[in-house]
Amino acid sequence: MKNILYCFLLISPFILMAQTPEEGRILIQENNETYPLAGVNIFWLNTTIGTVSDQEGKFVIPSAASTDQLIVKYLGFKTDTLTVTPGKIIFHFMKENAVESLEEVELTQRRKAAQKSYIAAQNVMQVNSAELLKAACCNLSESFETNPSIDVNFSDALTGTKQIRMLGLSSPYLLITEENIPSVRGASQIYGLTYTPGTWIESIQITKGAGSVTNGFESIAGQINTELQKPFLDAPLFVNLFSSINGRQEANAHWNNKLSDKWSTGLYIHGNQRSLATDRNKDDFLDLPLTKQVNLLNRWQYTDVEKGWVSFLSLRYLDDQKQTGAENFNPDTDRGLTNRWGSEIDTQRFDASLKLGYVFPLLTYQSFGFQAAYNSHDQKAYYGLRQYDINHKSFFSNLLFNSILGNTKNKFKTGLNLAWDRYDEWVDGTNYQRTDQVLGAFFEYTYDSLDRWNIVAGLRVDSHNNLGTFITPRLHARYTPWERAALRFSMGQGRKAANVFAENQTLFATNRAINLRQNSGNIYGLRPEKAWNYGGSIQQGITLFGQQAELNIDYYVTTFQDQVVVDWETARYIRFYNLEGESYAKSFQLGMDYAPIKNVSMRFAYKNHQVKTTYLDGLKQKPLQPEHRFFANADYNNVNETGKGWRADLTYHFVGEQRLAANPRDGQGFSAPAYGLWNAQLTRVFSPQFEIYLGGENLSNQRQANPVIGIDQPFGRNFDASLVYAPVFGRMIYAGLRFNLKNL
Repeated sequence: MKNILYCFLLISPFILMAQTPEEGRILIQENNETYPLAGVNIFWLNTTIGTVSDQEGKFVIPSAASTDQLIVKYLGFKTDTLTVTPGKIIFHFMKENAVESLEEVELTQRRKAAQKSYIAAQNVMQVNSAELLKAACCNLSESFETNPSIDVNFSDALTGTKQIRMLGLSSPYLLITEENIPSVRGASQIYGLTYTPGTWIESIQITKGAGSVTNGFESIAGQINTELQKPFLDAPLFVNLFSSINGRQEANAHWNNKLSDKWSTGLYIHGNQRSLATDRNKDDFLDLPLTKQVNLLNRWQYTDVEKGWVSFLSLRYLDDQKQTGAENFNPDTDRGLTNRWGSEIDTQRFDASLKLGYVFPLLTYQSFGFQAAYNSHDQKAYYGLRQYDINHKSFFSNLLFNSILGNTKNKFKTGLNLAWDRYDEWVDGTNYQRTDQVLGAFFEYTYDSLDRWNIVAGLRVDSHNNLGTFITPRLHARYTPWERAALRFSMGQGRKAANVFAENQTLFATNRAINLRQNSGNIYGLRPEKAWNYGGSIQQGITLFGQQAELNIDYYVTTFQDQVVVDWETARYIRFYNLEGESYAKSFQLGMDYAPIKNVSMRFAYKNHQVKTTYLDGLKQKPLQPEHRFFANADYNNVNETGKGWRADLTYHFVGEQRLAANPRDGQGFSAPAYGLWNAQLTRVFSPQFEIYLGGENLSNQRQANPVIGIDQPFGRNFDASLVYAPVFGRMIYAGLRFNLKNL
């Protein structure tokens, strides 16, 4: 502990001599929502002193002795001149020009719902709430259907839960945060993405490659951060109703109230259920589970711009119930017996979080932040005669300080993390208990040339009672060699404790015997996981047939130095053991965004994933991991200035062949066939307050035949419902409405 504090003091230069810059944020309002505006040119009148706003619309600019007039300029928006009062944070909303005239040429452009910055060092895709309206994103797990960076798969034939992958790796290798507080982890790793309703989401930031050291050491392949709706900016009343032919009904309601010029509060209510039993393939097992969920969130926001304070307090309660298995399974009479195979998964969860931020009034480039979060997750579940219960309590806190080194081109972040986790698991009658405690210190330096170069270099030191004491380095760099281009490179290390049962709950949808090959580690007798991630991207804006387009090429490699191997390669068994050999994930993506005509935008992407691990019988591509994927999306939006019009969206996913693990039905060496999925949605916007939508998923009605193995003897050794590579239900049609009271 002393060594960590000593290292922290060495890397924390708090005493700085610097000129006093001005700090602010550039925002826009569009479709009754508030968004940050990146890439805005900001400079002092009649000087060469300038900067640009970042992905969050934030900027810092050195003071100018000769003027207090600040020019704010961005193509497609009205150029503004601001009179700046020294020491006060600048908040400015830009007004969009419907048409700009330049020598008789008219230029108009709609802001992208998903976009990348040309000036950020990290490879980040910014997704706003307009993108989430393109699909039936009832929850966070369904929010990536129109995004090529994330692969969406079903986990098993029983629960129908959608799982995500990025760079070829599953969600346990991603750091998933909510407003930069770790959220989907531990006990919530499999179902946690379904606990955040889509209407609660304000924006999503998807970062490829190792993330920032400020967010912890667990990020290996990337980070997904979700920003929730803010009571100060969200509508006073919002209602969303949804229904589909697969029996799912959903209702969302937001109530927000501005109590004063500084205090706001919001109450967010979500409920969904699926009470309709469906069995389209006539195998006597439900295609989708029967579900009930109640989700409540209360947020309090305090903002004092003049004094530099902002804070959020959030309280959340979740009750989630799932029943699946045989169509005529009755829990009251069949549970614990061999009459019919069935399963129930009941989860209750409580979350509380506090965020506090302060900007020094006389040193506006300098700020500190504090985050604290507690959650209690209690899951009771059985699968046939198998039992899996988990109780997970966790606490996380983060103290963060921001300042500069000499001038605003050189910035740094430094701080301390403290985290505590308590796990209590029952697995087929065996109890596993452990406590994780970790104290970490970090320092991150950022250089911004305000022109061609960005560099972000970070280092953190952590002391973990089960993983030991270790150092985590991260590096990100961006270079602009010519106009409308960005070359990026990143590398970094990540570690994690593998929660082998919570992360692989699909194994309980089988009767495979568990073989835990314990080693010298402290967690289930296994060593922790450790990996390096490195790679880069090329972003280039081009003109194609007279219209703007953007090309993106990504290539990333993740190499594991140690890994807990999940081995399904022997029929009727699942084995967990430490890696002996090589394991890697190589991910290539080629994509293009293009707007061929007015009101139409298109997005294409091809992905190749080489994800291989050394099993007991050699190096193999991971099962249920297609090497080839193709994505295409077309979007039409003619909603006019009065808030009326149509929106339409069409998405195609091609999923290549997938290797299946050994099983009694297919034997070894079997590959599932490739297939394609079509999704579409049509929205009629009657006014800024009201719209209705109609959509469909899997319109070509692709279905996996006989997804459940050994269905004639569900309590025998051959039973396996985990090998799902395609949809089970088939075509799904849905409809809904949205009512927004914001502008009445």
